[in-house]
Amino acid sequence: MPNQTNMAEFLLLGFSDVQELQILHFVLFLVIYLVGLVGNLLIITVIALDHRLHTPMYFFLGNLSILDLSSISVTIPKSMANSLMDTRVISYPACVAQVFLFMFFCSSDLGILTIMAYDRYVAICHPLHYERIMNWRACVHMATSAWVTSLLYSALHTGNTFAVSFCGGHVVDQFFCGIPQLLKLACPDSNRSENGVIIFSACLVVSCFVFIVVSYVHIFRAVLRIPSEQGRHKAFSTCLPHISVVSLFILTGAFAYLKPTSSTTSLLDLIVDIFYSVVPPVLNPVIYSMRNKEIKAALLKLIGRRLSLAQKMSVFHL
Repeated sequence: MPNQTNMAEFLLLGFSDVQELQILHFVLFLVIYLVGLVGNLLIITVIALDHRLHTPMYFFLGNLSILDLSSISVTIPKSMANSLMDTRVISYPACVAQVFLFMFFCSSDLGILTIMAYDRYVAICHPLHYERIMNWRACVHMATSAWVTSLLYSALHTGNTFAVSFCGGHVVDQFFCGIPQLLKLACPDSNRSENGVIIFSACLVVSCFVFIVVSYVHIFRAVLRIPSEQGRHKAFSTCLPHISVVSLFILTGAFAYLKPTSSTTSLLDLIVDIFYSVVPPVLNPVIYSMRNKEIKAALLKLIGRRLSLAQKMSVFHL
């Protein structure tokens, strides 16, 4: 039986063996990828160029957009290339890289979302101390700690996953290399160390989730004590995009990892895999741009500036 020492490649789950459907898959994923690419790049650009957005909340939002953009770049292009070239092969090193990078960006996402909850808690519950607590030095340290911790966490996860022996073949029941699907190929009793890491991961995710929930319980209590309705609305409006993004991220991930595993892959499994790995990074910039007045104003200002520059250039050439 093959093991990890002579495994040269894996076969990823194909969406279809029919050429027309493969082309359809390529086109759909291309559209999804371009939407995520443009949306996250716009968020990053407006935050970098608009000085009014140089605040802790938008600093962390910029980090989130970088992570979302990187996350979809790890999974979607390879799947598109496989459909275009009518193949399902991914090399062993490429599979290791996918696992490491996907875990790194997803865990960093959770870390940044947890920090953003703390930022909103300080802004609403302790507004007089906000600038002192959330100074730029503290923000950079928190963001750096999230990235570095996720890097170590991903390295631990990846190392434990590929330390096992694979006796169940080399067909991964997913359109990218994911840890649960790889562990289904592991030999019996060879993945105990990774199971321990998975339990640790679950505790970590639950801890972050509890921290976010507790933060928002305090936030809602503070908001409800605001006397004016306009003040309450303004406070809620700054929290609503973050709540939506956190809910989408955690619910899709929980559903994907907690659903019962089956020996055969169904269409539902494929849709769930797409939903938790692709949809949140693509929808996050849409949620923030639609629900945040400052982001919308900055986007309109940037587009207006570019249109004005284009008109001046056209007049100059004439």
